[in-house]
Amino acid sequence: MANSEHNKAAELHETAAKSHRAAADQHSKGDHSKGVEQSKSAQQHSQSAGKQSDQAHAKSQQQK
Repeated sequence: MANSEHNKAAELHETAAKSHRAAADQHSKGDHSKGVEQSKSAQQHSQSAGKQSDQAHAKSQQQK
């Protein structure tokens, strides 16, 4: 069960990374308004990933 929690966290981290890359791409193209939107999305994904990681870690610790 904890493994699935860690997998979910990994998926969320990858989603956040994709959003960060998209934001960087928009900024490099000079489209700063889209870059800001992507940055906000990336931040939200990063926060969700962090929470999921914390939950996965807590469940792993409980199983020890």
